[in-house]
Amino acid sequence: MAIQSDAATEVLIPLAAVIGIAFAIAQWALVSRVKLSPSPHNARDKDALLSDSLIEEEEGLNDHNVVTKCAEIQTAIAEGATSFLFTEYQYVGIFMCIFAVIIFVFLGSVEGFSAAKTHPCTYSKDKQCKPALFNALFTTVSFLLGAITSVVSGFLGMKVATYANARTTLEARKGVGRAFVTAFRSGAVMGFLLASNGLLVLYVAINLFKLYYGEDWEGLFESITGYGLGGSSMALFGRVGGGIYTKAADVGADLVGKVERNIPEDDPRNPAVIADNVGDNVGDIAGMGSDLFGSYAESSCAALVVASISSFGVNHDFTGMCFPLLVSSVGIIVCLITTLFATDIFEIKAVKEIEPALKKQLIISTALMTVGIALISWLALPAKFTIFNFGEQKQVTNWGLFLCVAIGLWAGLIIGYVTEYYTSNAYSPVQDVADACRTGAATNVIFGLALGYKSVIIPIFAIAVGIYVSFTIAAMYGIAMAALGMLSTIATGLSIDAYGPISDNAGGIAEMAGMSHRIRERTDALDAAGNTTAAIGKGFAIGSAALVSLALFGAFVSRAGVKVVDVLSPKVIIGLVVGAMLPYWFSAMTMKSVGRAALEMVEEVRRQFNTIPGLMEGTGKPDYANCVKISTDASIKQMIPPGALVMLTPLVAGTFFGVETLAGVLAGALVSGVQVAISASNTGGAWDNAKKYIEAGASEHARALGPKGSECHKAAVIGDTIGDPLKDTSGPSLNILIKLMAVESLVFAPFFATHGGILFKLF
Repeated sequence: MAIQSDAATEVLIPLAAVIGIAFAIAQWALVSRVKLSPSPHNARDKDALLSDSLIEEEEGLNDHNVVTKCAEIQTAIAEGATSFLFTEYQYVGIFMCIFAVIIFVFLGSVEGFSAAKTHPCTYSKDKQCKPALFNALFTTVSFLLGAITSVVSGFLGMKVATYANARTTLEARKGVGRAFVTAFRSGAVMGFLLASNGLLVLYVAINLFKLYYGEDWEGLFESITGYGLGGSSMALFGRVGGGIYTKAADVGADLVGKVERNIPEDDPRNPAVIADNVGDNVGDIAGMGSDLFGSYAESSCAALVVASISSFGVNHDFTGMCFPLLVSSVGIIVCLITTLFATDIFEIKAVKEIEPALKKQLIISTALMTVGIALISWLALPAKFTIFNFGEQKQVTNWGLFLCVAIGLWAGLIIGYVTEYYTSNAYSPVQDVADACRTGAATNVIFGLALGYKSVIIPIFAIAVGIYVSFTIAAMYGIAMAALGMLSTIATGLSIDAYGPISDNAGGIAEMAGMSHRIRERTDALDAAGNTTAAIGKGFAIGSAALVSLALFGAFVSRAGVKVVDVLSPKVIIGLVVGAMLPYWFSAMTMKSVGRAALEMVEEVRRQFNTIPGLMEGTGKPDYANCVKISTDASIKQMIPPGALVMLTPLVAGTFFGVETLAGVLAGALVSGVQVAISASNTGGAWDNAKKYIEAGASEHARALGPKGSECHKAAVIGDTIGDPLKDTSGPSLNILIKLMAVESLVFAPFFATHGGILFKLF
C-alpha cells in the first residue's frame, strides 16, 4: 500500500493546478503595473509615480510621444494576431466538429451502436465493461475537451505576449534587468496557465467520467485518450498555420528590406514589419503553446491507458493510477519556486547575465524536480506493483519507476544543452557557419546542413538510453513516465520559450518607435538569449515527442491486440517504408507552403517600395494591413493539405491495410521523423544565430566578418532566410506528426482491430 491516501491525492492535484493559475494571475498583475500611457503628474506619491509611470532619470525618457507610439504598435500587433487566430479557429472549429462525428461513428460501430451490449473486460475477464457506444461518446467528449483546452491555451498565451511586448520595450529604458523581468514574468503567465489548465481539465474529466464508468477503469481511461488527440490535433494546425504565417512575413521582410533595400530588420518603412511581429506571436507563442500542451496531454493519456490494465487499474488503486498527474502537480510547484530565482532572488544587472539566468532555470528546475519525483514516488506508489507488458504482468518497484521518470527528466536537459551548443553563437559550430559566409551563401548553406545532421547524434543516443532503461524497468509504462518526466517542468520550459518572442517583439517595437541605439542594444541582447532558449525548447519538444510516440505506439499495439510486430512480415515492411517517407512528404508540403506565401509577400513589399512615394525616405506610410492579410490568407489556405496528410494517414492505413501495417507506419514515421525534426530545427537555428553573430560584432572575428550590409552579412541573411521555415515550420511541426498519428491510432484501435485490413481481406 502507498503511504499517501486517496483523499490526499484528490486534494493535491487540483490544489497544485489552482496554485499554478493563481501564480500566473499574480505575474500578470505585476506586468500590468507597467503603464502604456503617459502618467499625469498629479498628487500621487513619488514611489507610485516611479513604479507605474515611464518617467525615469535617463535622458529622453520624458518623451510621451514614444510611449504613445509603442502603444499604437502593440495595438496593431495584437489586432493582427487576434484577427488571424479567430480566422484560423473558425476553420479549425469546423474540422473539430467533423472529426468528432468521425470518432463517434467509427468507435460506435465496433459493436453495432448497441447501448446494451456489455462485454468481458480485456484484462479482467471476470468483470463486465461498458458498451462500445458509450466509449465512443465519452471519447468524443474528451476529444472536444482537449481541443478546446489547446485552443484556449494558445489564445491566452498570444494575448499575454501581445500585452507584454511594448511593456518590455518601455522597461528596457530603465535597464536590461527590468526588461528581462517583465518579459520573463509574461512568459511565466503563459507557462503556468497552460500547465495548470491542462492538468485541471484532465483531472476533472477523469472524475466526471468515473461517475458513469464506476469500476470499469479500462473503458474510462481508453475514452480519456481522446483528450490527447484533441490537444494534438489543434496543435498541428496551430503550429503549421502559425509557422507558415510567421515565416512568410519574415522571409518577405528580410529578402526585400535587409538584402535588397539594406534597411534594418524592424525598420518601420518595411511594409511586412507588423506582419513579421504578428507572426512571432501566432507561431512561436500560440502554436508552441498548443504543441507542448499536446505533448503533455498525450504522455499523460499514454501512461494512464497502460496503468489502467496494470495492477493500479485492476486493484482500483486511485493514488497509484494518478501517479502521472501527481508528477505534473509536483512539477507546477517546483517550477513556481524556480521562477522566483529569475524574477526575485537573482537580479540581472548586465547584458551578459541574461543567457546564464535562463539556463539556470533549466538546471534548478531539473534538480528540484528530481527531489520532487523521489518524494512522490515514495509517498504515492506501493513498494511493489505490476505493469502490463504485452500479455503479461511485469513486477516493478517504486524506486524503479522513479528512475524512469528521472532519466526522462535528465535526458531532456542533455538534449537541451546539446541543442544550445549547436545553435548558440557562443560556441564554435555556429561561429564556423558564420565564418563560411566569407565565401558566399553556398558555403554557408553547406556548413549549416552539416551542422544540423551532426547535431542529431547525441540527442538520439540520449533518447535511446532513456528508452532502453525505462522499458527494461517498467515496459511501456516506464517509457510513458520518462516522457512525462521530460515534460514535468513544462511551466518553466514554456516560460523560457515565450520569453523569446516577447523579447523579439520588444526589439521590433523599439526600432519602429525610433528609440535610441542604446535601448535597441538591450532589446537585442534579450532577443539573442531568447533565440537560443527557443532552440532548446524545440529540442525538448522533439525529444519528448519521440518518447510519447513510442509509449502511444505500445498502448496502440496492446489495445489493438497485436501480439508482436514482425519487421520481416511484408505487411509491416510496407508500413515501415511508407511511414519513414511521411516526414519528408510533410516537410516538402510545409516548406513549399512557406515558399508560396513568401513569394506573395516579397512581391507585395517590392510593389509598395516601388509605388508608394517617399516610402524609403520615411515620408510615405506603408500599407501594413495588406501584408498582414497576405500572411493570414496564405497560411489558412496552405495549412489544410499538411494537416489532412497527418490526420488521414492512420485512418487510411488502419482501415484498408490493418493494424500490422499501421504499426509499421507509426514505427517508420517515429524513426525518421525525429531525425529530420532535430536536424531541421538546429540547422535553421544555427543559420539564424550565425547572422546575429555577424550583426552583433561582439568579437574580433565577428567584426572581421561584418558589418551589416557587407557581402558576408548578406550571405548570412540568405542562410537565415532558408533556415526560417526549417526551424519554425517544418522542424517543430514534425514532432506533432509523429505524436498525432500515434495517438489517433490508439483512439481508433478498437475499430481497426474489428474492421481494419479491408484490402487484405479481399485479396
